[in-house]
Amino acid sequence: MYPKHQHLPPEAIGSAIALLTAWLKQRLTAEAFAWFDTELKALQHQPEQGRWFKALGLAPRKLGKADLKPSAEELQAANELRPGLDPSDWSIDQTARIVFTLAVYQADDASFAHQVSLLVDTSEINELLAIFRGFALFPQPQALEPKAREAIRSTMRPVYEAMAHRNPYPLEFFDEAAWNQMIVKAFFLDSSIWQIQGVDQRYNTDLSTMLIKLVQERWAADRFIAPEIWRGAVPCATREGVAVVLQALAGKAREPELQAIAKVCLSHPHLCDPEVRAAVNAKTWQPDPTRIPWSDFESASYE
Repeated sequence: MYPKHQHLPPEAIGSAIALLTAWLKQRLTAEAFAWFDTELKALQHQPEQGRWFKALGLAPRKLGKADLKPSAEELQAANELRPGLDPSDWSIDQTARIVFTLAVYQADDASFAHQVSLLVDTSEINELLAIFRGFALFPQPQALEPKAREAIRSTMRPVYEAMAHRNPYPLEFFDEAAWNQMIVKAFFLDSSIWQIQGVDQRYNTDLSTMLIKLVQERWAADRFIAPEIWRGAVPCATREGVAVVLQALAGKAREPELQAIAKVCLSHPHLCDPEVRAAVNAKTWQPDPTRIPWSDFESASYE
């Protein structure tokens, strides 16, 4: 069972602000940090919407857009603060924007959710990336779910990835329909799914059916098939899906696809049809697919 309704309790928001602020202080010049600290304290004292929006808009110019590049210790601290929180892809300005947004929370969940929803509706793309990455830290996360769905429906790959990649929010708050839409959307955006948290926890028959259909459509059009598609297509496959997987194993798929099929089947044999398991076990695999990280399949996908 996948985790549900994890969130940062309101009483821990101060700890979140302190942790992210410490990261910024280590990376910013004295002048840049002074501006950040002034804005943060002003928002905490009087969280006016106009000042909040202005601080969000000025953050890149005042602080720069360098990657945050958190250390192993900082990643551990993030996960201890909020399980699943992974700031690996954050930038300096995005981190500051998340802090500024946390600072306007005034123990009124409904008001905060309304403010964040309004921000999503009015933000430019770079602000959206920060806000969607911050969803894992925001209070009242259930109320933000419609906006999270908007992110994974986006035709802009960076916006999609801000919600989908290295973010615990979808795993915990998306129902099966939204989850499946997010996985399938990745392949229409030439994105990847190995950075999505909880993929192995949420295999389901509807997802398999959707991805099998995508494979069939791309076969018919003689179009490229990303190996990662099979990660979601093989587990929980219907009889029709099993037939397609067996076709792939019989020679219709390229070698990286075959390795992906073998990896997911060997890693999760209880979710794979016996015929598929038998076909996989009948082959000799070099190297062992289970030792190939899923990230390697992305590099084989869009050459």
